[in-house]
Amino acid sequence: MNVKNKVVLVTGGAGGLGFSMSLRLIDNGAKVYILDLDEKKGKELIEPYKNNNNLFFIKIDLTCELDWKNAISFILEKENKIDVLVNNAGINIRKSIEEMNIEEWNKMMSVNTGSVFLGTKYVLPIMKKQGNGEIINISSVCGLVGHKYTPEAYTASKGAVTLLTKSIASRYAQYGIRCNSIHPSTVDTPLIQEVFKDPAKKAERYDEVPLGRLCTKDDVANAVLYLASEEASFINGLALSVDGGVTCY
Repeated sequence: MNVKNKVVLVTGGAGGLGFSMSLRLIDNGAKVYILDLDEKKGKELIEPYKNNNNLFFIKIDLTCELDWKNAISFILEKENKIDVLVNNAGINIRKSIEEMNIEEWNKMMSVNTGSVFLGTKYVLPIMKKQGNGEIINISSVCGLVGHKYTPEAYTASKGAVTLLTKSIASRYAQYGIRCNSIHPSTVDTPLIQEVFKDPAKKAERYDEVPLGRLCTKDDVANAVLYLASEEASFINGLALSVDGGVTCY
């Protein structure tokens, strides 16, 4: 996939999934800026790559408008362009709607939808001026269907990301800007393996996947690489399921 010399921003890139995306992109020739609040972890992750001049870290509160302004200005000063934004950051407060309070609901929305809004808002003028760009939003199968194992607030936030994606895709395609979303099912991470210490929870998640396995970080990273590449230049407004068939029913 051709992403050579593209400048890519990955939000939440200090997390396992975001870092996998970042590595897949730099392995294929991109220059990646990880945007994350966890400065200690972010700097530790990029340390082995500091001499390659293709992976960088910027500390940012992704829900803070001023932080976004400063980060975008810094990157533009260095690179003079932004080719791809990957809105990957997200949280999940695992409480049902009956248990959740409004402060927790608002926090979920602020991170899961607010960060996507702000990132998109600040890259669009740059991409319009360039006449090209790609925005990739990491949603979820929960952005396509109601998922009985997932809290309602998370589903609502990811559903918002899905339709924000399509709205951006339809309005800004005239400027050469593409916007697509990726919808993973349960991703195999250390956190989910902790959950799977409960055999019932493990069985319910495996049983819902027709392909019979969990989504991996590589599965998602490969989808990001494709949508960021020149090979996907006519893909716009797509909700790409990376779910082994969970949403095909």
